[in-house]
Amino acid sequence: MPSVTHDDAPLLADLMPWSVAPPRIGRGWPAAPDAASLKARWDALVEAAGPDREALFEPTRSRTLHSAVGQLPGQPSGTERLARAAGPCPEPVRVLAAPFDEQWLIPDQRLIDSARPELWRVADDHQVFAVETAEEGPGPLLLATSLLPVLHPGRIRPLYRRPGGREPNLAPGLLDHLGARLGLSPTPLDVLAWALAATRPGPAVPLTEDPGLWSRGVALGRRLLWLMRRDGDRPKLPGGRRPYVRAPLPPRPSTVGYDRDKECLRLDEGRIAPVPPGAWDFEAAGVRVLEEWFAARTAKAAPGTLAAVRPAAWPQPWTSELLELITVLALLAELRAEWSGLTSELTVTSPVTAAELRAAAVLPPPDSSRRPASVLDHHEEGPEGQFALI
Repeated sequence: MPSVTHDDAPLLADLMPWSVAPPRIGRGWPAAPDAASLKARWDALVEAAGPDREALFEPTRSRTLHSAVGQLPGQPSGTERLARAAGPCPEPVRVLAAPFDEQWLIPDQRLIDSARPELWRVADDHQVFAVETAEEGPGPLLLATSLLPVLHPGRIRPLYRRPGGREPNLAPGLLDHLGARLGLSPTPLDVLAWALAATRPGPAVPLTEDPGLWSRGVALGRRLLWLMRRDGDRPKLPGGRRPYVRAPLPPRPSTVGYDRDKECLRLDEGRIAPVPPGAWDFEAAGVRVLEEWFAARTAKAAPGTLAAVRPAAWPQPWTSELLELITVLALLAELRAEWSGLTSELTVTSPVTAAELRAAAVLPPPDSSRRPASVLDHHEEGPEGQFALI
């Protein structure tokens, strides 16, 4: 049987045509691992005046205290210029700041160099964002999240082009063509699940006409999707394998390490175990996830900056988040064999190739599918309280 090569496997960019570059915040302080620090940073900003406020803000060519910008879609922030802003901090929202690292962001376009409003317009409980990691290392090439992603450098591909899970961001005719070849009725979420399990460097997404292989790939992808999104039931390891705090974490841990023999994560004198080697070794976007997660919470900030406003001691919620992250990475590592097996099987199965999709007029997708849909479901407040027309 013919083999699937990178040349005849469809590109993800054609299967999910609409993509958006990741938001660019432009300054570190509007995002943090805890929401309380963000509110304290905002208070410090609006309590300062004149040159002190400007220095704290850290202006760029894209944003200064005098930039006139509107609200982010769905976010009730102020719209007056920051030079005279007052009042409470806009309520922080949860975002994906790095692979598997959920943090908080002040959702105020005045603070963000390039917020990508088109992403905010389609972010809701139905949306799933696929994020390219732009790496060919041992980690996943594609991530998925229910949170708005702000991580770099990969492009972001929403599963749906409109709020409410309407108009899938898929090449027109793709679902019908796959359904006819498979004898099944694939859904948009099935296609995304398959992509999570099957994406190769390119990124390309080998497709198959084998309904059994498709079903197994979709089942694996849905498991990956559940672990990456972390919504619904929380993931757990079986009893006896669940990580626990074995020695209390210090108030301000400064180093993280791993004892492979004891399967123990060390945060200074603190100890968490058992931590499987697969969780410690898990990489995404070319970095070890646990090390990067820890660094984001302990990296030094310049004195006198808003980024230096942070918890005085390690908050208890971070420990709970770390235990869950270890669990997620351990479960993902356990899927590597199945993941690899699917990839190997795809090299000997009858493919649905890019050439076939072009012959069926599924590819290339129309130019309009690569642009955002017109979303007019609600008014958006523009600069200085004026309503914006979109």
